[in-house]
Amino acid sequence: MAVCAAERKSRISRRTFLKVAGVAGIGFPLYAAEVSRHEISIERYTIHLNGLPESFHGFRIVEVSDFHYGEFTEPYFLREIVRHINRLKPDAVALIGDYVTMGFLPPSTTRSFAAPCAEILSGIECPIRFAVLGNHDSGYAKKSVIEALAAYQLPLLYNSNTPIEREGKRLWFAGTADACSKEINLDEAVPAAARKDGELVILLAHEPDILPRVAPYGVDLMLSGHTHGGQVRLPFLPLIHLPPLGKKYIEGLFRLGPTQLYVNRGVGTVLLPMRFNCPPEITEITLSASPVSKP
Repeated sequence: MAVCAAERKSRISRRTFLKVAGVAGIGFPLYAAEVSRHEISIERYTIHLNGLPESFHGFRIVEVSDFHYGEFTEPYFLREIVRHINRLKPDAVALIGDYVTMGFLPPSTTRSFAAPCAEILSGIECPIRFAVLGNHDSGYAKKSVIEALAAYQLPLLYNSNTPIEREGKRLWFAGTADACSKEINLDEAVPAAARKDGELVILLAHEPDILPRVAPYGVDLMLSGHTHGGQVRLPFLPLIHLPPLGKKYIEGLFRLGPTQLYVNRGVGTVLLPMRFNCPPEITEITLSASPVSKP
């Protein structure tokens, strides 16, 4: 079972904005671009994991993804995301890719956004921070993004892994390369030592639809983004756009075999600087040992 609560913050009230914008006859696009796109939602989940060591009970992970800095995501908004994360005081932070955007701007401009994005994210105060690349990063900005993450001490998990130790027990964080660019290598990403010793693995992977490939590796929890939750969700209509490898697991919590998956809606936008009925998301995940069933 997962327990969820949302906190939402608006720069101005919906009622006031819609009243003013409605008079002007441009209510929906302005609301989607200026209010809904900046209305941060903090989603809280408790996720139960079989075999979680007692020393990691209550371990809190903040997940955030799809920053898309520069083209639409403003510096002040990304700083606000960082302030929210710092107020939560998590034990670890997972950054799930797409720091820049392959969009309407020249490639050289896109590459130039990598460093200022990483600089703002380096303001995250949590000492345990891990990042993976997204499909936009792995297009024509891969080198720039990797260099920026390294320069600002945001450790990149690129088909690699590292353990966190508490009281002699280990919890592994692993990360894949981008799946859309076909650079993913799960044999390298998922630690063989963890599988051998029965230790738990949390896998950061940008695209959620690789879950069927991940589950046979016995990963306990997979954290993804990529879909933006659909970004613009109009009542009674299908989602307008979902990216490749982001069409099945769109947002929220899923399970396939031994693997639970959480898909974060992201904080940025692509194609249009709009969100509707799909606010930008920061996810706080609290780990808990699975309750023992009574006979």
